[in-house]
Amino acid sequence: MSTTRHELLHAFDLLLAPGRFKDYGPNGLQVEGRTVVRKIVSGVTASRALIEAAISAEADAIFVHHGLFWRGQDGCVTGWMKQRLGLLLGDDVNLFAYHLPLDAHPELGNNAQLGLKLGLVAHAGSAGRFGEQELGFLGAQESGESFGSAKALATHVEGVLKRSVTLVDTANRPIRNVAWCTGGAQGYFEAAIAAGADAFITGEISEPQAHYAREMGVAFLACGHHATERYGAPAVAGHVAAQLGLKHEFIDIDNPA
Repeated sequence: MSTTRHELLHAFDLLLAPGRFKDYGPNGLQVEGRTVVRKIVSGVTASRALIEAAISAEADAIFVHHGLFWRGQDGCVTGWMKQRLGLLLGDDVNLFAYHLPLDAHPELGNNAQLGLKLGLVAHAGSAGRFGEQELGFLGAQESGESFGSAKALATHVEGVLKRSVTLVDTANRPIRNVAWCTGGAQGYFEAAIAAGADAFITGEISEPQAHYAREMGVAFLACGHHATERYGAPAVAGHVAAQLGLKHEFIDIDNPA
């Protein structure tokens, strides 16, 4: 089975609705490749390693969360940019990238899929969202039970993500309401506190968040940018591939960040 590049772009856009978002870079088709698509490779970031792996896997298209182009870049095609673009253009491979739209999708996005992996369910309606463009999710365990402590929550997250977690917590109390927003969403911590979270899960921590956690009594868990964003790209690409009868393969390029 195969489809066209145009039909594939239409399917991604229809699912992720990029026009609804004010983003840091272009969403959609970032690099045009061959017209006919039979296989999609998904990954987190359009790194050289992923592009090389996708070419070896005979992909016609690559679908990622972190594409090549971002607001504020100087626009020069040198160094790493030349290398990545050279591989894509030389093998005629399409590159599709969706940033905030992939974070936000209510079932297949990064936040929804991380919640699914962790056994967390967002509260119904607007009570289950917070932050700028309502990217953050707020909910609780699917079982309805509280975590005995922030440490217990951190241990649970470490078991699921298979990596260590940076935990800042001084309250030492049960955790019921959990807020989460994948990747570099440490700036959403104050909004999570205002929304009533007992703990906040994201990828990274910056200097101010440790102070906020201690002063406000809300636990902060930094679980890795890449580690928290491994799930949306394969979920979306796999869904669209099944819809269009295409082959799909997820390639996870290890990243300690």
